[in-house]
This record gives sequence, structure tokens and C-alpha cells, in this order.
Amino acid sequence: MSVKKTNSEKKFKHEIPEEARDHYRKARQEMREAAKLLLPEGFLEHRRTARKEMMLAVRSMLDAAIQKMEEKA
Repeated sequence: MSVKKTNSEKKFKHEIPEEARDHYRKARQEMREAAKLLLPEGFLEHRRTARKEMMLAVRSMLDAAIQKMEEKA
């Protein structure tokens, strides 16, 4: 998976040793895995479904706004 670097990450790349950055990446992944074990079963699936519904709601709102703009033109 490709990860987009932020400007601050690019800025400090030469100042932070690769070994330290690699350790940080591994620690972050381990924290994510640990968090999954703490959450109730089904939570992640419910969160994923809720996120999808929110994106669909935004899409619907944008579609309505576009339609109104086209009707006025």
C-alpha cells in the first residue's frame, strides 16, 4: 500500500534515522492491532458501515447541489 508523505515527514526525513522511522511504523501497526483486540466484536464492521453511510449521505447532498446548479443554468 502506498502511503503519501506529508511535508513535515519529507522535511525531517534526513534528520530522523531510517531505523527510528521503521521502529515507529512497526509500533504504530502493533498499536492498531492491540486496539482491535480491545474493541467489542462487530465494532469495526459497524464503524465501517456507518462510515459508508456517511459518505453516501455526502454524495447525495452533492448530487442535489449539482442538480440545482444545472437547473438554474
